[in-house]
Amino acid sequence: MAMQARAAAASTAAAVVQEEEEEICGPLPVTKLEACGISATDCKKLEEAGYHTVEAVAFTPKKALIAIKGISEAKADKIIAECNKMVPMGFTTATEFHQKRAEIIQLTTGSKELDKLLGGGIETGSITEIFGEFRTGKTQICHTLAVTCQLPVDMGGGEGRCLYIDTEGTFRPERLLAVSERYQLSGNDVLDNVAYARAYNSDHQMQLLMQAAAMMSESRYALMIVDSATALYRTDYSGRGELSARQNHLARFLRMLLRLADEFGVAVVITNQVVAQVDGAAMFAADPKKPIGGNIMAHSSTTRLYLRKGRGETRICKIYDSPCLPESEAMFAINTDGIGDAKD
Repeated sequence: MAMQARAAAASTAAAVVQEEEEEICGPLPVTKLEACGISATDCKKLEEAGYHTVEAVAFTPKKALIAIKGISEAKADKIIAECNKMVPMGFTTATEFHQKRAEIIQLTTGSKELDKLLGGGIETGSITEIFGEFRTGKTQICHTLAVTCQLPVDMGGGEGRCLYIDTEGTFRPERLLAVSERYQLSGNDVLDNVAYARAYNSDHQMQLLMQAAAMMSESRYALMIVDSATALYRTDYSGRGELSARQNHLARFLRMLLRLADEFGVAVVITNQVVAQVDGAAMFAADPKKPIGGNIMAHSSTTRLYLRKGRGETRICKIYDSPCLPESEAMFAINTDGIGDAKD
């Protein structure tokens, strides 16, 4: 009897330790600061301002915290000091970082060729930008990823939900059902695991990211899609007079996306439109199209993929910019059940 009781106690202790480890692995809720002498009222103020985790507060500059109503400079200093104790933000060895990189999950795109080009799939914890003309498969890749991110890790998924911000009105749940059939997933479950929002202007787009941070702190998400990140900026800001304001707003939006990728380890996929170059240099360029958003967009994205049309249903994806992948191309096809390999 004593042996059984001991065994039960040991299993309970093991479960508690496992739970604690699981908690440590994920982002820490901002309420953890209460144990460090930060009042519950201040924690609530941080949550209302969109900071739902200790990591979010730690990654934020001091002036942003002081801008929150009711947070003085002295309080901000104390909050930052406590967050820095909880979140490792110092130096680490390249060996440790290499081990962390080895654990990164990659999401399959549905095409083996495209996955091979990307070194396994869409990387979590970073921003992947997909740009190209209309009808090159940007939205179709997004729809396929919204389903594949829900697959088990051994099948190339992320075992998490998907957040989809649509600015162009091109989201179609029917496409998700077609892709879910291909992977033998329950259509209703797949749709329930996708949180969809339509953005109507660039400010609304920013507000949706605040809501996204709150949702991610409550349940596990593997992927965040913004299709397209720049469409509303093209119409909300026009002419050279508003260019500076547009780029500043876009930079803040992209910084927030990067914060979510760092904080929750989600894969962030954004699509971008192109513009035709009409200056003198365009005469000598093989392809006169370039992505919009300028250098701010270029520096914010970790990996940039350029899509162009091929024959029939085939499309070509080129690595335009990446910190670790060579510049090469792969061919894929848009099928009725999502993105797949091109048939010879």
